[in-house]
Amino acid sequence: MGARKKIAAEKIKEARKKMYFAKLKGVPSSPRKMRYVVDMIRGMEVNRALGVLRFSKKAAAADVEKLLRSAIANWEVKNDRKAEDGELFISRVFVDEGVTMKRMRPAPQGRGYRIRKRSNHVTLFVDAKTNDEK
Repeated sequence: MGARKKIAAEKIKEARKKMYFAKLKGVPSSPRKMRYVVDMIRGMEVNRALGVLRFSKKAAAADVEKLLRSAIANWEVKNDRKAEDGELFISRVFVDEGVTMKRMRPAPQGRGYRIRKRSNHVTLFVDAKTNDEK
């Protein structure tokens, strides 16, 4: 690795220490279905978001709830303390498209229909509210 790339990599590594996030990769549902759930909680305070996800009828809500709990735990480990009520909120969350498995289904008259089994990756960032925002 060259000197310039090494310096850039070190800057990214330092910036990541101040970010609190969790990733969920290879979820076997389509990105569109996952985005419906993620859009419900974007920008919310974490306790309220956990309540919304707990009582949602969407199947993807269980995966996002687990991811949110992981992000909260990551924040608590990096800060060496428990999060207080109303302190944390979801700063950024996004869904990317993952690997698509391609399958064939038999169709009439010797044809075959394509089936695309989509997957997605979810990244969720949490952050603490500062004193001037409260």
